[in-house]
Amino acid sequence: MNRYESAKEIYAALGVDTEKAIETLKDVTVSVHCWQGDDVGGFDNLESLSGGIQATGNYPGKARNPEELMADIDKAFSLIPGKKKLNLHASYAIFEEGEKVGRDAIEPKHFAKWVEFAKARNMGLDFNPTFFSHPMVKDNLTLSSPDEEVRTYWVNHGKACVRIAEYFANETGTPCVLNIWIPDGYKDIPADRMGPRARFKKSLDEILSIPYDKSKVYVTLESKVFGIGLESYTVGSAEFCLSYSASKGITPLMDNGHYHPTEVVSDKIPSLLLFNDKIALHITRAVRWDSDHVVIFDDETKEIAKEIVRNDALDRVFIATDYFDASINRISAWITGVRNVQKALLFALLEPNAKMKELQDSNKTTQLMVLQEEMKTAPFGDVWAEYLCRAGVTADYLTEVENYEKEVLEKRV
Repeated sequence: MNRYESAKEIYAALGVDTEKAIETLKDVTVSVHCWQGDDVGGFDNLESLSGGIQATGNYPGKARNPEELMADIDKAFSLIPGKKKLNLHASYAIFEEGEKVGRDAIEPKHFAKWVEFAKARNMGLDFNPTFFSHPMVKDNLTLSSPDEEVRTYWVNHGKACVRIAEYFANETGTPCVLNIWIPDGYKDIPADRMGPRARFKKSLDEILSIPYDKSKVYVTLESKVFGIGLESYTVGSAEFCLSYSASKGITPLMDNGHYHPTEVVSDKIPSLLLFNDKIALHITRAVRWDSDHVVIFDDETKEIAKEIVRNDALDRVFIATDYFDASINRISAWITGVRNVQKALLFALLEPNAKMKELQDSNKTTQLMVLQEEMKTAPFGDVWAEYLCRAGVTADYLTEVENYEKEVLEKRV
């Protein structure tokens, strides 16, 4: 008997069907962020990264143009099992040589090469307006700016992105998640907390006033607790974003790095599922604050996956990754992080969730604790290895990554 067959029997004795878990995971789509490959640089201007976020490190081989980024994405995706979408930021627009277009005037044609890329790989595209790293971000403000010229510029950018998101959906045949996040806030204590949020609300109302097909474009709104230079006040707080999403019937998005250190997104998922048809997640790893570390197979990642699976919400949660690490091989970072999201989902699928709920509801808490502890040492790794084998990807991706580094990345100077 091989290791998988042995694991299959052990899990069966615990009331878990490993075959069903593997088959379920095969159909779960993870939206993978393009910006891990070039440290959130983008192609539309030469501005350094700003807006309360940073990418640290200078590991060699960063993608410098669309062709290199696409090649790196291809390499990473070849080593990531399962279904994937590609998540783009507006700053990754691809212009013709000599063409200069402001973010307030970008069009679907500026993303045609990305659509061609996605269609050739039979995958969908998600999208994000880029409200940072730009000269029109004045005093750390965009959609909440008291300067009407600045505010209008970014409203027009948001509208342009809604049109592009619908173009993505029409071209790929897959709904597009359009996520709005702004870096607006103040370093020190503000005199007016409501005014910026009132302007942000007005701006969002204007962006969403344009017609779009809500069955093709899912607009989401992402909150944040603070950022560098925005330590005292963030306009897009959790309370604002949840309230606005509920009032407009759009989709709330939670990034698990965007809350106070003692808060966990896993605990918030069931509540949001009670009041929303769909929710969206950006899965990352915060270290003391929102530092966007590569996702590892840690407790909170597992708990997030458990809440999705336990609540039968795999078809109601848009799962995406969002991190960037320039201190290590960027392709390995992609693969490691996305695989760990998938590992967490498989780990959750391999739990006897109905049995554990029954024990809780019947107040058999002793038995529940024992079963929960027993599951921690079940042979999960053997089932994961079987999933990788069936998906046709190698478990040892580091060797391929290192070879790619020598053959491709080290030649980028």
